Amino acid sequence: MDLEWLIIGGGIHGAHLAARLLGDAGVGPERLRVIDPADRLLSRWRTCTATTGMDYLRSSAVHHIDLKPFSLQHFASSRNGRKSGLFEAPFDRPALDLFNDHCDRVIERFQLADLHIQARAQACTVDCESAAVQLSDGSELEAEHLVLAIGAAEQAAWPEWAPRNEPRVRHVFAPGFDSWPTAKETVIVVGGGISAGQIALRLLGEGHRVHLVSRHPLRQHLFDSDPGWLGPNQMTSFSRERDHDRRRSLITMARHRGSVTPSVWRRLRAATAGGGLGWHEARVEQLDVEAEGLAVRLSTDAVLGADRMLLATGFSPSRPGAKMLDDLVDSAGLPCARCGYPIVDSALRWHPRVHVTGPLAELELGPVSRNIAGARRAGDRLIDAVQG
Repeated sequence: MDLEWLIIGGGIHGAHLAARLLGDAGVGPERLRVIDPADRLLSRWRTCTATTGMDYLRSSAVHHIDLKPFSLQHFASSRNGRKSGLFEAPFDRPALDLFNDHCDRVIERFQLADLHIQARAQACTVDCESAAVQLSDGSELEAEHLVLAIGAAEQAAWPEWAPRNEPRVRHVFAPGFDSWPTAKETVIVVGGGISAGQIALRLLGEGHRVHLVSRHPLRQHLFDSDPGWLGPNQMTSFSRERDHDRRRSLITMARHRGSVTPSVWRRLRAATAGGGLGWHEARVEQLDVEAEGLAVRLSTDAVLGADRMLLATGFSPSRPGAKMLDDLVDSAGLPCARCGYPIVDSALRWHPRVHVTGPLAELELGPVSRNIAGARRAGDRLIDAVQG
């Protein structure tokens, strides 16, 4: 197979970059492939968003996987001229169902499913001539260029006190999560961000008794970083900063981790006031697993009893890619900052034949790099590089 581009990762970033290479750079479909172990593209995106019960995205309507910024809005108009219920103010944030249907349309239009190789990338090597990827099915692919579109979706952050082998204590973003309650239960949700809030609201809507435990108050932010990071207001000074340790600090300070949108905040406050939701600003000090249920002691000295605990504590901040990326860094001498993340050029090149996107590009793209907006920004950089 004579490939020009090989993309590892079939999520939002991988799908968008594949569409950009086909639609904007004129790469022939026979010269491009996307490697992902799931049975369909965007599988982890769909699983995680369905689990949380997300209604509307946190990003605006111009952030999606198609080429043109207003493609999603045009798609919505073709479905429903009045756009009733398809977007939420402000910034026309799209309904999840609309966004997913639009993704399906893009995947169908570019026939991306035909370019999907269902396998896991296990090892990568690069040299002056090409990049090679060894797959879990024993085969190997070579291409002129490799794109690492590896996200953090398989790096669920488990608190130290949480047992990994207890079926009644599960992380909602752990691969293979299948512990959603089917009968009416008392459930403790641990986490203070939008995922925890959405999960608590979904459980309440299904008739469960819910306790939400967070180490901090509910923080309201419409986006997970200031909109100024989408343009020159914040990015100009970030790009001028040459110290990568300082860039990492700027990214950390800019992200509104553990925050919820105003609409989710209002619904949580209403649920708390109505008595359906137990809200606890506290740390988990002790978890006792008993035959009849879970007993959780909080830093407030309160003790909660529950049938199940769902962890919505986000993802590990460590560099994704695990051993495969560690080996690639060592074998090719790829430059990394002290935080372990790639040092790349303005075209997101980590090596003359290796581009990155998503978390791996954040020292160049800033705090929006992991988001849908970051996928679009990475697409712009990649197309600019390809076109000269």
